[in-house]
Amino acid sequence: MNILITSYIAITLYLACSILLLLRFKQHPALKTTPIKLLLIPGFLALIAHGFILYMSMVSSIGVNLGFYNALSLISAFITLSTLISALRHPVEILCALMMPFAALFIVLDITNTTTHLVAPGSSDGLVFHILSSLIAYSILGLSAMYAVLLSIQNSFLHHHQPGGIVRLLPPLTTMESLLFETIFIGFICLTISLMTGLVYLEDMFAQRLAHKTVLSIIAWLVFATLLFGHRYIGWRGRTAIRWTLGGLFSLMLAYFGSKFVMEVLLN
Repeated sequence: MNILITSYIAITLYLACSILLLLRFKQHPALKTTPIKLLLIPGFLALIAHGFILYMSMVSSIGVNLGFYNALSLISAFITLSTLISALRHPVEILCALMMPFAALFIVLDITNTTTHLVAPGSSDGLVFHILSSLIAYSILGLSAMYAVLLSIQNSFLHHHQPGGIVRLLPPLTTMESLLFETIFIGFICLTISLMTGLVYLEDMFAQRLAHKTVLSIIAWLVFATLLFGHRYIGWRGRTAIRWTLGGLFSLMLAYFGSKFVMEVLLN
């Protein structure tokens, strides 16, 4: 199937799923009693099409292209998958409704722009594992940042004694905090694996072209490590947890996408 046609299908399904969820949020008579699993079906179908687009745009005979826009689209697909799975277990479908238009946007950027960062055929399994663990870490910690934003909104509404609106669509505050720290812990483990495999399988993580990326990733690792320690032993939560989460993700995204944007877009 042509990549352009598949892109139209994925974008349409993403936006349709998002609109359905928002209409349910608005208590549309035809949707307010519809099981959430049915409303998420277009999102899962869009994700399948998204995966096909990524395969066609990334995989070739000369290697796997992890250029800036490909990587952006791939991570958005990982985050979308995580939000869809989370919505099957917890009432966080508003997160899906907010994320899927971004996934659609990143598909548009991916198919209309070309950047190149090839992982050559025959690369070591360790290098591939390093790249995969990095992408998974960025995705899961990106999801944790989205939880942090929702938690911040929830805190603000409850602080001003406004329990309606978006708050009624979210799990209790304690459940949201548990989800936040659960995703941070999993993302932190993946980030730790990424840094360790980078030290082993990359020739020099502190070479000039990688130094800023490595330093910012280590800073992000320290931020999340401090946050998890503070939560476990000091009881950090609420606004403190939100600030540390967003700070850690900012450092991590600057490390990966900041360097890729400069080298592959601005300097290309």
